[in-house]
Amino acid sequence: MESAAKDEIQPTLPPVPAAVAHTQTLIDAQRLLEAYVSLRELEQLQEETWGPLGGLELPVFQGLGLLAEALGQAVEAAAGNAGQLAREDPALLVAAVRVAEVEARRTTPLGQAPRDWRQRCLRALQAGLERVYFSTTVLPEPGALAGWLEALQVALPAELAIAEALVAPCCPPHYNVVQLWAHTLHSGLRRTLKRLLEGPELGAADTFALLHWALQVYLGQEMMGSLELGPDADVSQLEPLLTLENIEQLEATFVAKVQASVAQWLQKALDGEVAEWSREQEPKTDPSGFYHSPMPAIVLQILAENIRVTSLVSESLQRRVYGMALSELGTFLRSFNDALIRFSRDHLQGDALAPHYVPYLLAAFNHQSALSSSLSVLQPDGVASGVLVPVETALEELQRRICHLMLEALQVELQPLFASLPSRRWLSSSEMLDSVCEQTSRFCGDFWRVRKPAGQLLLAEAERTVVLLYLHALMQGRLVCRSASERTQAAERLQHDAGQLKELFLGLGLEESVHCSPVLLSLRELLNLHDSTLLGLEVAGLRQQFPDVSEDHVSALLDLRGDVSREQRQAALSSLQAGPPPSPSTGRRALFSLVPAPTPSLTSCLTSGPCS
Repeated sequence: MESAAKDEIQPTLPPVPAAVAHTQTLIDAQRLLEAYVSLRELEQLQEETWGPLGGLELPVFQGLGLLAEALGQAVEAAAGNAGQLAREDPALLVAAVRVAEVEARRTTPLGQAPRDWRQRCLRALQAGLERVYFSTTVLPEPGALAGWLEALQVALPAELAIAEALVAPCCPPHYNVVQLWAHTLHSGLRRTLKRLLEGPELGAADTFALLHWALQVYLGQEMMGSLELGPDADVSQLEPLLTLENIEQLEATFVAKVQASVAQWLQKALDGEVAEWSREQEPKTDPSGFYHSPMPAIVLQILAENIRVTSLVSESLQRRVYGMALSELGTFLRSFNDALIRFSRDHLQGDALAPHYVPYLLAAFNHQSALSSSLSVLQPDGVASGVLVPVETALEELQRRICHLMLEALQVELQPLFASLPSRRWLSSSEMLDSVCEQTSRFCGDFWRVRKPAGQLLLAEAERTVVLLYLHALMQGRLVCRSASERTQAAERLQHDAGQLKELFLGLGLEESVHCSPVLLSLRELLNLHDSTLLGLEVAGLRQQFPDVSEDHVSALLDLRGDVSREQRQAALSSLQAGPPPSPSTGRRALFSLVPAPTPSLTSCLTSGPCS
């Protein structure tokens, strides 16, 4: 029965093979709408034969499935090339989309699977975009990432503009072409960056470029957030290009690599400075005559530039780099301190005499001052000043070190001159102190090349060092006055020496209010006292002026008088404890506590104080 029906119907069919061939020709010629009409006519004819044949398919229709797939692939290919077609052949793109839409609305006969050409079309639109921008497996070479990102910065907004102006009019509104374009480009970029971060670790420049581009540029008005794009782009719904984990990894990588680079640059700057210390020439000076070196400016510039540039990326990265910069500055200051110690040791021990030892120490003082005064330029807005405390402490330690080395050098020069104090020669001549003043004046002659207030600090500490050496020598027991006349001579010598030291340091520019030499006038009173029964009162007065004076010091001074009995000595020493407590407002710096008596070690004269 079915065979008879088949034989009856088949001769009445149009030339189906010719129609199939014609349809294929239309597909090959990209006449997609005509091809679709022809395909549907053939399929309609096929459907009309199913009934009489009881659903039996005639051999003549067996090629229709392949023909339909060929048309679907043509539609898919056109959609995949949408950007180029929208510029060069929009009619073909429109035809492809219309075929997909008509097919999507067609009611599929029972038992047949629907041809989902609309979804194929949408997927092809996405795949075509990804193929253009992200299909290559070759990632940017080291150092080339910034250029690659800059190219995308131009290409992606241009692609979105084409989608909005040319592709969207070729498609139904429900395709949401601009949004589709934005999300497709974004997804492809995210996957590419993920592969990039899974590869070899990026260098500092590439890391910075990626962080800056992803966090600041990508969604900004220069790119996906362009005001020229309509609301259809809906970039607010895009996921971040980089995850929090990605950002953490990149920031840590950047800081580590920059830290290594900064450490090298700072060491190079320090090495260059240290190399200058052995030169035959004095340190360079600025227009004001102060010793000067570019090192502090180089150090601050290196650190400040790295901190500043990270503000272009994020507050988080800037804080990290700021912390790194302070850490490296602290390391640099410790290295500077160590270099000064080696410089001093080699010079004083004669291993490597520096022709201009003191001037280069003075120059180091200016370097410390420059770093200290400019420290705030490193601090980003909103960062608590408390984080600077460790560096400020290191700077203070460096200042103390330089000052201590200066005073140590002064002490070495003056030590032989105090070997004859006190003595009978000292009683009758100012020659010894003349030599001290001449040597001190020569040593301190370049202190004016140190910027204030460091210059005043140095002068004050130098004056105190001279006074300490004086007190140290005075209490060695080298001289015992044999008569009232010699006691008067000693008192007059103390008065004369105090005046000479005062004149010396006033001439050098030291403010009189900080002079230590007046202590000699107080000791003069103790030596010049004619009524020894009043020694207790005089000793109590001395303690009022100098709370750190001890029984040993007083005892050594009483030995110098040479006329104090055991009972008088005991009474005088008892007055140290019996007298009223010293006034807390005396404001005097420690003196006697730095002079052990009666047989002190010379090196102990600099054990404490602002420069110790």
